[in-house]
Amino acid sequence: MPNTSGSASTDQAGAAAVPQRIVAAWASHDARKFAEVFTEKGTMILPGVFKKGREAVAEFMTEAFAGPYKGTRVTGEPISVEFLSPDSAVLVTAGGVLLPGEEEVSAERSVRATWVVVREGTGWRLAAYQNTPVG
Repeated sequence: MPNTSGSASTDQAGAAAVPQRIVAAWASHDARKFAEVFTEKGTMILPGVFKKGREAVAEFMTEAFAGPYKGTRVTGEPISVEFLSPDSAVLVTAGGVLLPGEEEVSAERSVRATWVVVREGTGWRLAAYQNTPVG
């Protein structure tokens, strides 16, 4: 269970569920579903990669799922959830990419990630994502 802070009236479960929506989209290698988790102008920063906007994220992930991420899965579990307002939060997760047949993330693919999530309407979207290798 992640450490949480902020308003008790905040939709903590909805905000904390954003990483699992990314995990699910990755499991089906669905770049469009993956990108839909982001806000329209959301950013994704990976080592050596900067993408801004839902379309740029979808294009990158389409190529990645056909290339280096083909057959992989991803995992990410919240270790911290900090609400900045009732409609925004910063999550920190531990996880990484799992190669076919792996059940645990290897040390070389282990990451800590920062997620800025915002409420849009009745749901939560990813405004900014950035990860850093642990090792």
